[in-house]
Amino acid sequence: MTESRGSCLCGAVTYTVTGRLRGVIACHCEQCRRTSGHFVAATACTTGQLAISGSDTLRWYRSSPEAERGFCSVCGSSLFWRPGHGRYVAIMAGTLARPTGLATIGHIHTDSASDYYAIDDGLPQFPGDSDQLWTDLAE
Repeated sequence: MTESRGSCLCGAVTYTVTGRLRGVIACHCEQCRRTSGHFVAATACTTGQLAISGSDTLRWYRSSPEAERGFCSVCGSSLFWRPGHGRYVAIMAGTLARPTGLATIGHIHTDSASDYYAIDDGLPQFPGDSDQLWTDLAE
């Protein structure tokens, strides 16, 4: 079984994912841009695959009625995004230890992308969310 590890910048919050991670999705929505300073690159796993240590410094912020974002209260690192249904958790790909073995599989919320960059890597683009890019979590 595959195991991946990651942490925040200061190391107060660490996590382990047991099992396969979804390919990386670049999200260009306004909330992701504001929390990260750019677009977000995130992988995901089913909720049961994620074990978090250091949860005393992990804080959750309800960013919308549909989801909340997890970050370290010590260093401010953005770590997780989890929808209210609780079936999966998105993990900020940059917080994973290398090598990740992952590749970017597409872009969502491209209708909200900022004007200072171009999305020209040839990967699938969706103006909103895309169930198509989330399907491999169920496989």
